[in-house]
Amino acid sequence: MSVWEKSSAVRVVPSARPRKLAKVPFVELADGRLQGVVSSGSDIGRVYVSSVEAGTYAFACSTNNNRPCGGAHGWFCNHIRALVGEAVLQYGAERVARYLKVEVAAEEPDAQSLTDAMTATHPAQGDRSAAAQVFSRFLRHLAYLELPPVTAPLPEMQWFPTTRAVA
Repeated sequence: MSVWEKSSAVRVVPSARPRKLAKVPFVELADGRLQGVVSSGSDIGRVYVSSVEAGTYAFACSTNNNRPCGGAHGWFCNHIRALVGEAVLQYGAERVARYLKVEVAAEEPDAQSLTDAMTATHPAQGDRSAAAQVFSRFLRHLAYLELPPVTAPLPEMQWFPTTRAVA
């Protein structure tokens, strides 16, 4: 086995560009979707869990207490557009387009061209059942922010083998 296979560390890909976390604090390419958490523009206590499925571009958007988004009726709401924009900042337009299987005519794709290409297919409204899992992962990430900075291993991560473990 290579050193990489034996190690417990996974390479972290740096952001394509720095992004502000106030509007979209959590974005990920996972489970065959672009998904994340988007802050409400009108209520500081409300967030939306939004997602776009790879290939079909089926979209879903609902509040953290599973109420449907008022703007996602047959088209991408502003939350989904913000999610796509932040995903492009986080991962780069090429990677997002590749993951979502979006064919963009522009030489230099950006968030707007990706969104335009997806909405041109008239995607259907998708299933909101994954929202709870996405929100749970977001809350888990927030919990790590509350921990004091230490170099000791985290108890819930101790099941990973050390980098010098013998197989």
